[in-house]
Amino acid sequence: MFRNAMPRYEILSEDAMATLDRGWRRIVEEIGVEFLSDRALELFRQAGQKVEEQCVRFDPEFLLEQVAKAPRAFDVQARNPAHSVRIGDDAMVFGSVYGPPFVREGDVRRDATLADFGNFAKLAQSFPAIDSAGGVVCEPEDAPLDSRHLDMTLALQTLTDKIYMGNVVSGVNARDTLAMTEILFGGREAIEATPATISLINCNSPLRWDDRMLEAQFEYSGANQPVVLTPFLLMGAMSPVSIPATLAQQMAEALTGIALSQLIRPGAPVIFGSFLSNIDMQSGSPCFGTPESGIGLLCTGQIARRFGLPVRSGGGLTSSQTPDAQAGYESLMTMLPTFLAGINWVMHTAGWLEGGLVASYEKYVLDVQVLEMLQHEFRPLEIDEAALAFDAHDEVRHGGHFLGAAHTMERFRTCFYRPFLSSSDNYDRWMRGGAKDAAVRAAEVARKKIEEYEPPPLDDAVREELEAYVTRRRRELGD
Repeated sequence: MFRNAMPRYEILSEDAMATLDRGWRRIVEEIGVEFLSDRALELFRQAGQKVEEQCVRFDPEFLLEQVAKAPRAFDVQARNPAHSVRIGDDAMVFGSVYGPPFVREGDVRRDATLADFGNFAKLAQSFPAIDSAGGVVCEPEDAPLDSRHLDMTLALQTLTDKIYMGNVVSGVNARDTLAMTEILFGGREAIEATPATISLINCNSPLRWDDRMLEAQFEYSGANQPVVLTPFLLMGAMSPVSIPATLAQQMAEALTGIALSQLIRPGAPVIFGSFLSNIDMQSGSPCFGTPESGIGLLCTGQIARRFGLPVRSGGGLTSSQTPDAQAGYESLMTMLPTFLAGINWVMHTAGWLEGGLVASYEKYVLDVQVLEMLQHEFRPLEIDEAALAFDAHDEVRHGGHFLGAAHTMERFRTCFYRPFLSSSDNYDRWMRGGAKDAAVRAAEVARKKIEEYEPPPLDDAVREELEAYVTRRRRELGD
C-alpha cells in the first residue's frame, strides 16, 4: 500500500461542480435509473422512491443521505497481515489486470488458461508494488464455465497472501467466494468485522444495473464486504460525447448503486467507481490512454472526495495490440493522472493490453516498472541538514566532482531509484548483451519471477478445507 503525500490536482471550479450537481440531480429525478432486481426495487419502494416497473426516480436528497452512511475509509485484511491495506484517505492500493479472455506471451496471442491465471497470481505475489492479485486476472477458458470461479478463487487464496477480489458473475458465485473467504479467515464474523475481499459491481451503462451484478452486490454488501460501484462509460457509446455530460451520468449511476448498498446494509463499505474513456468516432473502437480519459479521471477524484468516498479509477490502460511504445505512452497517460488525482483503488495496474482483451506477461512487468517509478516520484521529499550536504560542498569546493565525496560514498547505493528493467548501458555493451529491447527484457523478468516463485505458507488444515469445498461445489454444479 502506497501513501500519496502529494497535493491532489483539482480542475473543477465551484461553479463547475455546481453545474455537475444539477446535472446528476436531473438525471436521477427526471429520467431515473433501471434496476433489474425485484429485491432492489422493493427496497427503493419501501424507502419512498418512485418505482415504475423497473425504473426508479430518485429524490436527490435521499441519495445523499444514503451515501453519507458509507465510510470514508476502511481496512481490508489479507491472510498475511503485512499485506493488509486501507482503502481511502491518502492510501493508494494497486491490483492486477481484470477480465481478459486472451493472453499474450511474446508473439503468441492465445486463449487464457488456468495455468496463466496461476502465473499472473505468482507475478502479483512476487512484486511488492502490487497489493492485490485482483480477481479475474484472465478468464481461464480450459476450466468449466460453471465452476471456474472456484478454481480462480482458490488460486488467489493459495498462490498469494495478498488481498483479492470476489467473483461477481452471479449471486451463486458470490456466495461461493464468501464461503471460501470464511474458511480462509476463520468464519463469517471475522470477515464482517474486517472485510477480506473487494468486488467489482459494474453498471450496464447507460442508467441500468443488471440482475446478475445486483445479486452479487446483495451478497457482498450483506456480508459487509466492500463493492466498487462502477459506471462503464465509453463516451460516444455508453454516454454522450461531452466530458461534463459523462461526469453527470457517472455520478447518477454510481450514487444510485451506492445508495442500494446502504439500504442492504447501512454503513457497508463502498468505493465510488469510474471507468471512463471514449471511442474512436471513425471506427467505434474503444480508446484508452486518451486526453479525455485523463481529464475525466482527474475530475472523478475531485468529485468522489466531495462526496466523502474512496474512489476507484486509473490503471495501465492501452489500446495497443503489443507491449510497444504506444502501450507505454497510453498507459502512462492514465497512470500519471491516477497519482495526481489520488485514486485509492487502482485496478488494471499491470498487464492490460489491447483494450482489456489481453493479459500480457511482458506488459505486466513493464507496468510494474512504471508503477515503482511513480511511487518513488510521489513520495514526500525530505529536506533537512543532512540532505543539504554542506559538508560535501566544503569537501569538494570549486571545480571538483562529488563522485568520491564522503557524502556520496555513504549514500551511493540508495541515493537514487534504480529501475529493475531499464537499460543504461552504452551501445557496445548493449549489443554484446543481445540488443534486447524493453519488451524482451520484460519477458525474461517475468519468466524468472515465475521460475523463482515460492508459495506463501498456508496452514495445511485450511488448505485441505478449501480444496474439499471446491471439490464438493464442483460436483454440485455438475462439473
